[in-house]
Amino acid sequence: MAPKIERKITISQVFKTIIWPRRKHLFLGLFLIVISRLAGLVLPGASKYLVDNVIPSNDINLLKWLIAAVVGAIVIQSVTSYALTQILSVEAQNLIAQLRSRVQSHIIKLPIRFFDNTKTGELVSRIMTDVEGVRNLVGTGFAQMIGGVLTAIISMVLLISISPMMTLYVLVPVIIFGFVSMKAFGRIRPIFRERGKINAQVTGRLTETLGGIRVIKGFNAEEQEIGTFQKGVNELFLNVKASLTATSFVTSAGTLLLGLASAGIMGIGGWMIMQGELTFGDFLAFTLYLGFMIAPIVQMSNIGSQLTEAFAGLDRTEEIMNTPLESDDSERTIEISDFKGDIKFKDVSFAYEEGKEVIKGVSFDAPAGSVTALVGTSGSGKTTIAGLAATFLNPDSGQITLDGKNLQSITLESFRAKLGVVLQDDFLFEGTIRENILFPRPDASEEKLQQAVHAAHVQEFTDRFEDGLDTLIGERGVKLSGGQRQRIAIARAILADPKILILDEATSNLDTESETLIQASLKELMKGRTTFVIAHRLSTIRQADQILVIEQGKIAEQGKHDELIALEARYYQLYTYQARI
Repeated sequence: MAPKIERKITISQVFKTIIWPRRKHLFLGLFLIVISRLAGLVLPGASKYLVDNVIPSNDINLLKWLIAAVVGAIVIQSVTSYALTQILSVEAQNLIAQLRSRVQSHIIKLPIRFFDNTKTGELVSRIMTDVEGVRNLVGTGFAQMIGGVLTAIISMVLLISISPMMTLYVLVPVIIFGFVSMKAFGRIRPIFRERGKINAQVTGRLTETLGGIRVIKGFNAEEQEIGTFQKGVNELFLNVKASLTATSFVTSAGTLLLGLASAGIMGIGGWMIMQGELTFGDFLAFTLYLGFMIAPIVQMSNIGSQLTEAFAGLDRTEEIMNTPLESDDSERTIEISDFKGDIKFKDVSFAYEEGKEVIKGVSFDAPAGSVTALVGTSGSGKTTIAGLAATFLNPDSGQITLDGKNLQSITLESFRAKLGVVLQDDFLFEGTIRENILFPRPDASEEKLQQAVHAAHVQEFTDRFEDGLDTLIGERGVKLSGGQRQRIAIARAILADPKILILDEATSNLDTESETLIQASLKELMKGRTTFVIAHRLSTIRQADQILVIEQGKIAEQGKHDELIALEARYYQLYTYQARI
């Protein structure tokens, strides 16, 4: 397999997709920062005028006007600074919210295979953390950089007008500092990219730890998990340390070089004053203007670090946004509003990893409205066949048809609108029982809801709860028993009213009494629907229209229950073995 190429987002991409669409906010922000910086330059000019003109002439009236001008400039700086933060910082947070929504929308539409290979916590980090850096592109960080450059240029022009020789002396360390900064930030960007990966891994493990807390406590493995987390946190610390070291080197180099320039200016300026080539007011103004030129350049180390972090986060965001969506398949062009549900597998093979086929040349018909049961030992390929029928997976070879049409040519949205699933882990969302049953049809009537509730015998336990269907069930339904969660999942499938139904171990978590209640409702649910049932408990599938015995990815036996029992082969062995338990 070819090595994975890391994508790097370019400045032109950022400009086109992020900066230019928000040009109104940015231009207004730049206008405000220009006003703010120009107002900031009033103080050095006023100081020169005070020393060289006002004080020698003892003009009190002129002093008042000078102070008024300085105060006015300070007020303008304060107002523009506040407005700048309000306009750009708010827009930056708006952009972060939009990007998070876009990334989440993209991720949730990716194929099942992608989620099989990626930790949930890592995806949470991709959505919530990686995009945060863009606030420095649209927010005050970008404006400060532009404003800093502008201030430095204006200050340099004013410095040249006072003394070209002293300005030239200052520019040498400034150019050296710029070169050092560019090299340093080139090295820092990969560090920030790596930080995103480490942070995602640590978040992923933490999410797993908190989700599996019962298993951890059950095996007394708290210390083990604490150690794993500490190891990840330490890796994160070492990464942050590396970036801080590089950033502080830039800052320190700037302080040293520009400090030496300031010391040199003191010597040159003092000598020029003594020679009568420079007034004291000129020297004071030069020193203050120098501060205005140097301050933004030193600030560049912090702003540069922020922008580098933003680009690193966007690199990772761009990488995931370029992952092909499940619906990007150009072959899926057929929209279906209704169908009978006649499914056929024709010599279908599938492998999760190249060269390791899980399904090998499987062929069978599942007529519309029929029940096909898949049985076999764990890992034989039952769930994979069901996943192929549900379009969660695509065959590597062979073909699956729906009413004679290639299933891979039908749009996922139109097919899944008529699909219902009850999965092995009966996943429930945090919220109420009512919200979980209504999940596939949020606008369903109360009558439809109650029909589903009674069909799945959910009222058998909700009637005992004080809040009934409005009972909060906790994360993943932890406050309910396995059988109760299963019945809610079945009610959810009943409400969805699908044409194709996938029941993966649908009665695996039920006790004998619950199973008896459920069997009747499942029988009602499966009427007129093409159903695939995966069950280890073979007693639950005796009435199936056909039973496929799957062994090592192939159909070993096929037929009805009585026919397969009469063969006294693999199905007979499985059935009689369970009957003895």
